[in-house]
Amino acid sequence: MEGIPHPIPRTVEEVFSDFKGRRAGLIKALTADVEKFYQQCDPEKENLCLYGFPNETWEVNLPVEEVPPELPEPALGINFARDGMQEKDWLSLVAVHSDSWLLAVAFYFGARFGFGKNERKRLFQMINDLPTIFEVVTGNVKQSKEQPANQNSKSKSSTKMSDPQSKGVKMSPPPKQEEESGEEEEDDEQGATCGACGDSYANDEFWICCDICERWFHGKCVKITPAKAEHIKQYKCPSCSSKKSKV
Repeated sequence: MEGIPHPIPRTVEEVFSDFKGRRAGLIKALTADVEKFYQQCDPEKENLCLYGFPNETWEVNLPVEEVPPELPEPALGINFARDGMQEKDWLSLVAVHSDSWLLAVAFYFGARFGFGKNERKRLFQMINDLPTIFEVVTGNVKQSKEQPANQNSKSKSSTKMSDPQSKGVKMSPPPKQEEESGEEEEDDEQGATCGACGDSYANDEFWICCDICERWFHGKCVKITPAKAEHIKQYKCPSCSSKKSKV
């Protein structure tokens, strides 16, 4: 994605310098350049990723086509959740995924160049001394990464989502069906089909319901993960989001 214009870090200090540069670029996108970043994350476009570069710049772009990629890829499809969440919640979600990506890249270099136990520990300690992107974006250094998801899940999980820690996370039936017997709910789920691919409901798959058209979708078909669903107060499928933008 970067065109490999930057030198490849090979020591702990070089990897940490690479980490700091990418981190600064991502923080810039989510704070100082937030309006520009927001406009580039158009839900009408394909899956987009937020990249941070060692020279403290950032870029919103499509993922690389090569498999496997040269470096770990950032979170895919961050643009799809933009209009389905409050802006601060969306930025916080992107920040959390950006933190995860930075660690993945740093330890990718560590694995590639054979960092030992002590080197990995020293690298992590250097990284851990810096506030996370999430802490910078939310302005709450003491707040843990899990808290926003838990706060939003109070309203979201009670209507749309079952316990995300349970085995085989999936979407529960719509609120209107919650008062019906469990037997009827199971029948409804088994007869449901994905509004995107048309496949039937399966217990081991994650599903989400559009709050506008009330159709159900595989999470993978609309690029929504259980973690993203926790932050979405009102989910709109790609079709309903497209209709709204054209009106």
